[in-house]
Amino acid sequence: MYGDQAAVEKILKESGDTWAVVGLSNNESRAAYGVARILQRFGKRIVPVHPKAETVHGERGYATLADIPFEVDVVDVFVNADLAGAVADEAVTKGAKAVWFQLGVVDEAAYARTRAAGVAMVMDRCPAIEIPRMG
Repeated sequence: MYGDQAAVEKILKESGDTWAVVGLSNNESRAAYGVARILQRFGKRIVPVHPKAETVHGERGYATLADIPFEVDVVDVFVNADLAGAVADEAVTKGAKAVWFQLGVVDEAAYARTRAAGVAMVMDRCPAIEIPRMG
């Protein structure tokens, strides 16, 4: 487990409410689509990040994290592990307070780099599962 329960709760409660969701498109069959909707229900502003830069759930999309013209608090990563490390590095460069790798996304080197940069991170967890548990 990468990021204990305390890290999960800190990110969900204290890191801020603007979540860039990398890999989010209008494909309703993808996990990112449903997770983003749940994040919205719990008061988070989602920012879709996908090469198509689609508007999803009423929020304008951007092709890359660097294209977002405002600060983001958390970067939620829905790309495969081969690409996730680069996204974590971009999140650190962007100034995000936290990086969240979804279930099945694990990159130990990226975790070490991100934590060394002073940025909170969890891997292989899902905020849509964790946030309702917070009560």
